[in-house]
Amino acid sequence: MACAAFEEIVEDFEFLEDWEDRYRMVIELGRAMEPLPEALKVPATKVDGCASQVWLHPQMDGDLVRFEGESDAMIVNGLIAVLRKLYDGIPASDVVAIDARNELGRLGLNEHLSAQRSNGLRAMIERLQGFAAQNLA
Repeated sequence: MACAAFEEIVEDFEFLEDWEDRYRMVIELGRAMEPLPEALKVPATKVDGCASQVWLHPQMDGDLVRFEGESDAMIVNGLIAVLRKLYDGIPASDVVAIDARNELGRLGLNEHLSAQRSNGLRAMIERLQGFAAQNLA
């Protein structure tokens, strides 16, 4: 089970019957995020495998994973916001253990994203889980 911040999104999505409304909510979550500083939009933070430009900047805060991110696509920015609700501020061991596909499936994202967006989302998850795994060693 995911953290409370992600569970809030799950609860909000349960009230939205139409995928269009859920899509708009994801976009709004992305709009509410602070932009990533330009200095962090470098090749080292760029995520390969995404159709749009995506940058993730994970860091460790003690044993907790923290990350910022941004995309040039509104829906992808929203997906980054959803991933922040799922992963940001939790122990690295939990980041590695969370079945992101299952958790995101609770939002209905799996069946409503294009193949390119799904590949990009998977690349972002792999980046974050890989970072967490490296910091467990």
